[in-house]
Amino acid sequence: MEEEIQIINENARKEKLKNFFAKNSKYLIFSIAAVIILILAYFVYVEIKSRNHNKIAEKYNNIVNNFNNLKNTEQSTKELIRIIEKKNLTYSPLSLYFILDNDLVSENDEINKYFDIIINISSLEKEIKNLNIYKKAIYNSDFVEETELVEILRPVTNSDSIWKSHSLFLLAEFFYFKNNKEESKKLLNEIINDEDGNQEIKLEAQKKLTRDFSE
Repeated sequence: MEEEIQIINENARKEKLKNFFAKNSKYLIFSIAAVIILILAYFVYVEIKSRNHNKIAEKYNNIVNNFNNLKNTEQSTKELIRIIEKKNLTYSPLSLYFILDNDLVSENDEINKYFDIIINISSLEKEIKNLNIYKKAIYNSDFVEETELVEILRPVTNSDSIWKSHSLFLLAEFFYFKNNKEESKKLLNEIINDEDGNQEIKLEAQKKLTRDFSE
């Protein structure tokens, strides 16, 4: 008797499964197809992204390796700017650094625009972003006022970034050059008192305090 009940229950379960698949076959087929399409789309995306990265790398390396042999650098500069605008994690920053190192763009607003493109790359690693903010501040320190330089560096100086000490020291040097020694001294002391600060920068800050602020 128990065996018969077990057989009946087993048949009932099979019938339920059969009915379920019969009623939902279109939905199941659609779901499986959707998953397969998503997987294929992902691999296609990765492949396209990889190919684009390789093309950008090839373009950048070609420009850099042949730069000294070029008679006209204008076209190379345009190509480097295009690479910046591609927002590639590796070669967009490198292209901007190459432009800066070789003085290929003279307009300050243009350089700042390229810095902003890189800084605002959404997938850029946090400390690489902070490094580029710091580099932007160094570039701007020759021609901006105190408030503007402070504002540029604020995302770094208000964080626990590894570039915080560097940024504070840049501001301290900047204020000292502008003859605002009180603010410079304040920033140097902030560097020294930061337990997590860069040790080399802390040492430089201490040396500057001893050299320039000792009575």
